Amino acid sequence: MDALRHACAGLPPADAAARQAIAARNAVLTKPPGSLGRLEELAAWLGAWQGRATPVLERVRVIVFAGNHGVVARGVSPWPADVTGQMVGNFAAGGAAINQLARVADAQLTVIPLAELAPTADFTEAPAMDEAQFLAAVAAGHASVPPQTDLLCLGEMGIGNTTAAAALAAALFSGDGTQWAGPGAGSDAAGIARKAAAIDAGLARHAAWRGDPLEMARRVGGYELAAILGAVLAARRNRVPVVLDGFVCTAAAAPLARLHPEGLAHAVLSHQSAETAHGVLARHLGLAPLLALEMRLGEASGAALAVPLLRAALACHAGMASFAEAGISARQ
Repeated sequence: MDALRHACAGLPPADAAARQAIAARNAVLTKPPGSLGRLEELAAWLGAWQGRATPVLERVRVIVFAGNHGVVARGVSPWPADVTGQMVGNFAAGGAAINQLARVADAQLTVIPLAELAPTADFTEAPAMDEAQFLAAVAAGHASVPPQTDLLCLGEMGIGNTTAAAALAAALFSGDGTQWAGPGAGSDAAGIARKAAAIDAGLARHAAWRGDPLEMARRVGGYELAAILGAVLAARRNRVPVVLDGFVCTAAAAPLARLHPEGLAHAVLSHQSAETAHGVLARHLGLAPLLALEMRLGEASGAALAVPLLRAALACHAGMASFAEAGISARQ
């Protein structure tokens, strides 16, 4: 845990020279300054983390981590835990939404089940993972990211994981189960109440560690959340830009932001999900979503949808003519 904490505290910065080169080119393109809005920001962000004045998106990877949760025994989900493994099979067969969206994004999809899909412990009764289990999941996520990656899109699959994500968000940013619990994969009012109760029970049991982001990720999180944390850390250390998916993915990455003031500078938030707490969490992290489509599927669906938007940003940056090239009078 100490080595992981040290790794999270010592993160490399973006490439300032690449960002400046992109800004210089942007200033002479045939458009009013700032008229492409966030597309201009996205091109600069990609270049700064890739270390390229002309960013590329040739090797785009989508990684979905899957894990099960012992807290499901508390009735926090309308779906049985078996669905996690069944959906992993559906991913392999090409039948899930993310298979279609990754194809549209021209991205390579990888699905990684954690701990052979054995559930974590019920975090209302014990830490979700012991240190060895937690670190193994973080290491699996870290090892899943090839350094030669132009863009990494992250997502998850795990019945019950919105409960774990809500508990972790509450632990990191204060609040209780009522404030952070939502419908997830379709819980009714009674189900949401059970989620809130489980979150409060978990926070009470692990209250002594509430000021330690990594300990709380271990105690109330999950295998797939830990793997996402590892993948986000690996991406940062290799200067790979990251696209985060929805509520669970954002919560999984959040400990890095608590351990380093610029911990998520290499990440953008693809969308704001229909899970109400996602918007709250995004504001805590200072992340502005690119899209708002009322989605709440997970499995990196929103992250994959953001890839064509990023490709559009790069197409404008690389393909537009300058005023001089086009023979257009520049602004006086």
